[in-house]
Amino acid sequence: MKDITKYQGVIPAFYACYGDDGEVSPERAKALMEYLIGKGVKGVYVGGSSGECIYQGVAERKRLLEAVMEANRGRVTVIAHVACNNTRDSAELAAHAESLGVDAIASIPPIYFRLPEASIARYWNDISAAAPNTDFIIYNIPQLAGVALTLPLLREMLKNPRVIGVKNSSMPTQDIQQFKYEGTLGGRDFVVFNGPDEQIVSGLAMGADGGIGGTYGAMPELIVKLFALVKAGEAEQARALQYDVNNIIYALCGGKCNMYAAIKETLRRREGLDLGGVRAPLQPYADTDDAAISYAVSLIDKAMERWVK
Repeated sequence: MKDITKYQGVIPAFYACYGDDGEVSPERAKALMEYLIGKGVKGVYVGGSSGECIYQGVAERKRLLEAVMEANRGRVTVIAHVACNNTRDSAELAAHAESLGVDAIASIPPIYFRLPEASIARYWNDISAAAPNTDFIIYNIPQLAGVALTLPLLREMLKNPRVIGVKNSSMPTQDIQQFKYEGTLGGRDFVVFNGPDEQIVSGLAMGADGGIGGTYGAMPELIVKLFALVKAGEAEQARALQYDVNNIIYALCGGKCNMYAAIKETLRRREGLDLGGVRAPLQPYADTDDAAISYAVSLIDKAMERWVK
């Protein structure tokens, strides 16, 4: 039996942390880790979309994960997203992640070329084989990867005993139900994470074990509270808080800058946490985004007063 309780809860997607020179900053990554742990999260998801993984090299991604694991000291669950757009680099990151003692590795499918499902399964299984003692999580994000996880592909991957779950970032919550059902057939231990932050309540209602989200870090207390309300059966309050969270998300997307740039500026203003900027070609924060960020900050402050005692 696998310990799946370590995956059940609020797991913020970890942000890329850069110094003033634009290079990966281990010191700022450690500061972000301390901030998130202090907010009571279950774990962190490192090196995914929020970590700007496709704009970083292998050595940079290793350096950031090393900083996270050094800061963590076994306190929370760590899932390392290791996918690159080729098997060799992905396997190298997987082996490195296992050597550091992460709880799980995760991967999107290869992007750009339209590969058959047999090739995608081989890609994932080759990555998993490079970390033979570590759980493997499939990352389903078809709107960005260009390919969706199907039930036949999931069934093929479930032949791999290390496959422990799916991070589902497709919008239909029905996918969560289907993946959860398929994954738990025969009493198998299997977890599904809600991906779209705008539908945490819906995802949990459909059977998600927890959530992994890119905006969680901007307001972790609110997401932890939301998760608790759902688990307590407080449907009306959970829905009301979800509406507040969604309004914050819309505000974070209201400027011209990339959303992660907006989140980093929000954290700088509210928490005094400097994570640097974003890497080109992502659009950086500029003065023209001030009104949108100020509005997002005000919404977070109001929601905190309302929901967090």
